[in-house]
Amino acid sequence: MPHTPLDLTLDAAELTARLVDFPSPSGSEKDLADAIETALRGLSHLTVDRYGNNVVARTNLGRAERVVLAGHIDTVPIADNPPNVPSRLDEDGVLWGCGTCDMKSGVAVQLRIAQTVTEPNRDLTFVFYDNEEVAAHLNGLGHVAEAHPDWLAGDFAVLLEPTDGQVEGGCQGTLRVLLKTQGVRAHSARAWMGANAIHAAGPILAKLAAYEPRKPVVEGLQFHEGLNAVRIEGGVATNVIPDECTVTVNFRYAPDRTEEEAVAFVRDYFADCGVDEFIVDDHTGPARPGLTHPAAAAFMAAVGGEARPKFGWTDVSRFSGLGVPAVNFSPGDPLLAHKIDERVQASLIPEAEERLRNWLTS
Repeated sequence: MPHTPLDLTLDAAELTARLVDFPSPSGSEKDLADAIETALRGLSHLTVDRYGNNVVARTNLGRAERVVLAGHIDTVPIADNPPNVPSRLDEDGVLWGCGTCDMKSGVAVQLRIAQTVTEPNRDLTFVFYDNEEVAAHLNGLGHVAEAHPDWLAGDFAVLLEPTDGQVEGGCQGTLRVLLKTQGVRAHSARAWMGANAIHAAGPILAKLAAYEPRKPVVEGLQFHEGLNAVRIEGGVATNVIPDECTVTVNFRYAPDRTEEEAVAFVRDYFADCGVDEFIVDDHTGPARPGLTHPAAAAFMAAVGGEARPKFGWTDVSRFSGLGVPAVNFSPGDPLLAHKIDERVQASLIPEAEERLRNWLTS
């Protein structure tokens, strides 16, 4: 069914509702990408490029600095927010619907800035990308970075991920490893004939239970690392001594560690636990806060509040890898992301827009 074209003159909260009315779970972003591209091509102060379902728009005013505003246009799968009626504004001014928080309210802010700030004090790049909520190799921002890195060039970036209206600096890295123990299969009635691989994983679990999280201060922000078992697999049948067990461990680490240092720490931490096989299953690195950059300091002064660390992983990591310091900022509450009752306070969306506008026009 065709959708009404996006009207970028709408209030930011109304525009959020229109964006939510374009169902765009990961892999199904084309209609929304088409609408965003069409709306941006109607703005004469921007040049617009597209790669797949990723849309990039830029000013070219010759300013001394360039700022990137980026946000993903996909959502998690729609649950009890049916596609035919995905958004609803209640009597308390709360906008409900899949993506309201993560992160179509942030995308609406981007679009409003693109429409209204025609003479910014810094050149602007707006990035709208697909497939953030799924496997890293599908991430649209990553695809653009590989194919057209020049489109993402900048001195500073703001990722419009939900932060409840506060600036969150950088992000932690996330490392997932598989710790495997081996045994010898036998009948459970004659267990002494085998070796129990699940029992052999006991030292791993004990070491995890004894873990004391590191809380380093990085560029003025205190991060909080975590090392946790997130899955355990083993067993053949209820009458068989298992010959293999796998403990999946997730390490969330602060941005003062490199990816190599994170792997080395986890490997060393379990070195005395009888691990037979150590496998890195997934790994995405962290990003430093970048708040010491002059543009970041100006951003903080304009938007106000107190900077906080981002404990999760976001695509500020990709910008960091490109040499662009980045922060997270948007009106959505991260605690409501991906929930069936996802929602955002509508009044906070134009407020976030105004705070960004002050930074870019003062």
